[in-house]
Amino acid sequence: MLSRLGALLQQAVETREPSVDLLEAFTEHWKGITGYYLEATDESVPARQTDIPWRLKQMLDILVYEEKQHPVGEAGPCLEYLLQHKVLETLSTLGKAEYPPGMRQQVLLFFSRVLSQVQHPLLHYLNVHRPVQKLLQLSGDRLGSGMEKEEVQFVAVLCTKIKQDPTLLAYILEGKSILNGRRGQELPASPVEEGAEHPLGTAAAASPRQAEPSPPRRDSNLITSLMGLCKSKKSRVALKARENLLLLVGLAQEAAAACLVRSSTLCQLLTEHLCDLYSAVPTSTDPADVLALERVSWRSQGDAAGDGVFPGKENLAAFFSWLDYLDELVMGAHPVVADAITEAVEEKFFQGILQPQLLQMSELDVLSATAVLTGTVRQIRSPPLLHCLVLFLLGSDRHPETPGDTPHPLRSQLIDRCNHLSDEISLASLRLFEELLRKPHEHVAHSLALRNLQARGYLQRSPPVPDERGPPEPDPDEDGLDLEEDPYFTDGFPDAGFGSAKKPLPGSAPSGKGQVSEVVSSFLCLVPEEAKTSSCMEEGGYDTYVHDALGMVQACRANAAPWGWPQAPRPLDACYPETAFYEGHFLKVLFDRMTRILDQPYSLNLQVTSVLSRLAAFPHPHLHEYLLDPYLNLAPGCRSLFSVLVRVIGDLMQRLQRVPHFRAKLLLVRRQLMGLVPGEQMDHTMLFKGVVVLEEFCKELAAIALVKGPPEGPP
Repeated sequence: MLSRLGALLQQAVETREPSVDLLEAFTEHWKGITGYYLEATDESVPARQTDIPWRLKQMLDILVYEEKQHPVGEAGPCLEYLLQHKVLETLSTLGKAEYPPGMRQQVLLFFSRVLSQVQHPLLHYLNVHRPVQKLLQLSGDRLGSGMEKEEVQFVAVLCTKIKQDPTLLAYILEGKSILNGRRGQELPASPVEEGAEHPLGTAAAASPRQAEPSPPRRDSNLITSLMGLCKSKKSRVALKARENLLLLVGLAQEAAAACLVRSSTLCQLLTEHLCDLYSAVPTSTDPADVLALERVSWRSQGDAAGDGVFPGKENLAAFFSWLDYLDELVMGAHPVVADAITEAVEEKFFQGILQPQLLQMSELDVLSATAVLTGTVRQIRSPPLLHCLVLFLLGSDRHPETPGDTPHPLRSQLIDRCNHLSDEISLASLRLFEELLRKPHEHVAHSLALRNLQARGYLQRSPPVPDERGPPEPDPDEDGLDLEEDPYFTDGFPDAGFGSAKKPLPGSAPSGKGQVSEVVSSFLCLVPEEAKTSSCMEEGGYDTYVHDALGMVQACRANAAPWGWPQAPRPLDACYPETAFYEGHFLKVLFDRMTRILDQPYSLNLQVTSVLSRLAAFPHPHLHEYLLDPYLNLAPGCRSLFSVLVRVIGDLMQRLQRVPHFRAKLLLVRRQLMGLVPGEQMDHTMLFKGVVVLEEFCKELAAIALVKGPPEGPP
């Protein structure tokens, strides 16, 4: 037969009448396939052991060869035969019957090759896209069918064709023409009228109105097939399916995007799978393991779980991998599709699953949900999903807070947990907020801090009136701290400390704004010499802090660059505080935590100071002023970060006088923390560790102030 076909092709070339002989060969092969079903007696013979694969290959070769002999856009007799005699319809039926065994695999291969190798537009034809839909219905929910390789190749060809011509999406997805507002009669003319029925029928073709999309269906189609293949255990199959789904959601044509959202269950399927993967994570998974897991990429499936060291890591990696994929889908999708996916994730996952778990009372469940939420924040990068997540956690309110006001219960609950009786819950909650502050979203810093600093109500507007009922307020003619009169600050400060710092001139602006060197010196000299230990250790020195601060400040500046923040503080004469200054729920909790730094676990102190350092690194002038200016003339009843630190140092000065051999024990604890000597329990260990963190924190703030430089403009 091979030699006969070769002779036919040669004769066709020589006589320049290819159509007659090619059509004869084409129909002969087709009749050979249909004849098999009349002659075959053994139903168990696999399709690959019959001549069906060979005949299908010859039909494909003839179609490709014929097309090359005709002008572009002109269909040859063999292609006309394929359309008129519904060859593809018949093949899809044979594939559905799976007779002989493996026939569907052969049909999938033939469809894929015809659609990819024949350049003539085919998918507009009813006799093409209808059998294509039938094949897609067969492969919708058949994981592990053994034909995933052929199925993903088939859907990949379809996605490529749709990418080239988005109008095809409606034909393949639902058999309707709803794209570009085209009317039925405006569809491309068909070379074979009998085989090119309009997808909506004669009535729709004559109607001048745009067809309305049908509601989403659960019937198997291109989307359900792709989704099924995305879940494949074969990593190459899943990767190729995901890449092709990315291709579809990125269609630039708005009508195609609308069709994808309205006429398929895309968003529902994507979100349901996310929820299923989340539910599969064992509740016994250690939150510390969740936070220790590195950021997962959907392109490297299985890699994150390859070195599994804790139970549930594979499930956790699968969840974060799919979340990363959704994130990239949203990032690359048409805005219509991106918004629809985001809305579905918010409704089904954020509101439906995460919120109930975050608001419940079980400490173990709260710990687990907070840890996964922190990983979710770390994973998400796409602006629509990130915006949705931020508003879900913090609410949309941008007005200054008032004490006790809880317009967004979840936000209040999460902030309260930073000051929870359980140190583990406090630690997990603080990590969550630090991760949020890393994200490039202006509302995070605004909601947590800036909304309450806009009117600069923390500043004294007029000379203070002494109040005998409370602690003495700073005198505007002094350095703003009056440390020399504090009994806790009689020793331990070198000559270059606060006593010799340059004092603001009388009547100067309430913000003080000392020189950068003075600000740095203020923070470095805050901890008394007898409580300092870093100079006794062989460490990298202050340069290490400056290097780390530089990286953090640059990252914050890069994130804040598009936000349009002012370069200078808002003029005081334009600030009209409506009520007494309130630092806000978040800063109040952080400051309260700082006041207890000498009585808290080491890890918790590190996390509190880490969050405050990141806030101080932001380039907003009000945050800079409130967190990094030691010379603020604070209004009565107000506190700043520096004033909180002053109170802590006062407490420390009292305590160190009551602890025998304070410095020797402090140095020992410092060496233990550095791993230089074995750790052993002693009295006041928590106090000593708190002192170490306090010294490190003051050096961090000094480095941040040095890197950021002086605030610009007048107060």
